[in-house]
Amino acid sequence: MTANSGTTRRAFLGGAASIAAAAAAPRHLLAQIKPTDLHQRPALADRRFSSPAVEAAITRVGAHIADPELRLMFGNCLPNTLDTTVFPGTFEGYPDTFVITGDIDAMWLRDSSAQVWPYLPFAPEDKQLASLIEGVIRRQSRCILIDPYANAFMRSASDKPLSWSVHDETEMLPGVGERKWEVDSLCYTIRLAHGYWKATGSATPFDQQWRASAHRIVQTFRQQQRKDGRGPYHFQRSSPVPTDTVPLAGYGNPARPVGLIYSMFRPSDDSCIYPLFIPANHFAVVSLRQLAEIANSVLHDVELANESIALAEEVETALAQHGHARNSNGDVLWAYEVDGYGNTLLMDDANAPGLLSLPYLGCCAVNDPVYQRTRAWVLSLDNPYFFRGKAGEGIGGPHQGLNYIWPMSILFRGFTSTDDQEIHTCLRTLRDTTAGTHFLHESFQKDNAADFTRAWFAWANTLFGEFILHLAETKPAILSSAL
Repeated sequence: MTANSGTTRRAFLGGAASIAAAAAAPRHLLAQIKPTDLHQRPALADRRFSSPAVEAAITRVGAHIADPELRLMFGNCLPNTLDTTVFPGTFEGYPDTFVITGDIDAMWLRDSSAQVWPYLPFAPEDKQLASLIEGVIRRQSRCILIDPYANAFMRSASDKPLSWSVHDETEMLPGVGERKWEVDSLCYTIRLAHGYWKATGSATPFDQQWRASAHRIVQTFRQQQRKDGRGPYHFQRSSPVPTDTVPLAGYGNPARPVGLIYSMFRPSDDSCIYPLFIPANHFAVVSLRQLAEIANSVLHDVELANESIALAEEVETALAQHGHARNSNGDVLWAYEVDGYGNTLLMDDANAPGLLSLPYLGCCAVNDPVYQRTRAWVLSLDNPYFFRGKAGEGIGGPHQGLNYIWPMSILFRGFTSTDDQEIHTCLRTLRDTTAGTHFLHESFQKDNAADFTRAWFAWANTLFGEFILHLAETKPAILSSAL
């Protein structure tokens, strides 16, 4: 929280099961969703975008979902990003798409990438949808060129930053909404661009602007290896919440430059304890190799390709040397954060990248032995942010505090499971914790699902739709059986 502004992202989004708590939000944050709308999609005329291919998938897949509540949730959640959060247009003659998170009128690089990701399989048959996603990619490249260290951006350079960011002690540039440096923000933009290219075969987004943003990404990752000093980024915020600011003049706690990329914040927007955040470094290895593939095959930029591969290999080597920890039984696991001096943090957070979500992001195989040991540990009460209660069990994090489970963690558990019974349990928990809204939320209290945060959180909703599509392709019998 910014003491001078009188609000924070947490305070703005707080209030269990309450939309009214956000009534004072700027612009139209909740104009498209009212309490009476929580049981249904917006009317056709009120939807931000409609895709015939996505609508056909809702009908086709829904016909094979035996549980009526699950079927209703799928129909609500899969199109939620398109229904309520996208603002397609043009910029300099090319597609341009601004994507809000839901109840915050700003575009996060991470969230916007994740929100439209599940629509990539439909892009080849729906050219308007492909154009919309291309617009996201183009908008993101412009954002990165404004400031590669920012995590969130406003609609235009004339907009003021988010209210809780106004007094942050950092180098705020016009158009930036919040400037929390998170390695994964840049990784997600590469993941989306690479996924779009693979899904559609189109290289149209990869112009000189995108090339420049790609070079900026690699440059930023190199700067944040901190081999030649602390680099240009620093961030401090006057806040009673320690995870909203960065210690030691905004440069973070000490860490040894061992080849890993420093991240001041996690994908939850909470600050790191040890700056070498292991899940994001795994993600960076995957993303840099994807970037090298685009650089070679599309941009024909040998320098960018070689630099991306060299950096990926360096980070991968550093992960093998410094990224592990041992639990109380002496088992070798992936650490959550390290400092390069031998200190490690063992925990996991619900967000992605996290330890649980590593296979989902392509960082390792599901059956990788180290991952399997790590997965078992993070899904146990040995993980300080794993909670079990009357409403369900799952991972939370510091962002909403103790005993609040994030449905996203249940989804990533399902994505990374090979056990049908475990997947059934995930689906039942997700079904039974919407508090009658038929949408997912950011988090719910472990003993009372009616005590939840964020009634309108598009990433979680669309991720649920993606999970159902994944099961329809890989384990259709689960969907067609009773829960």
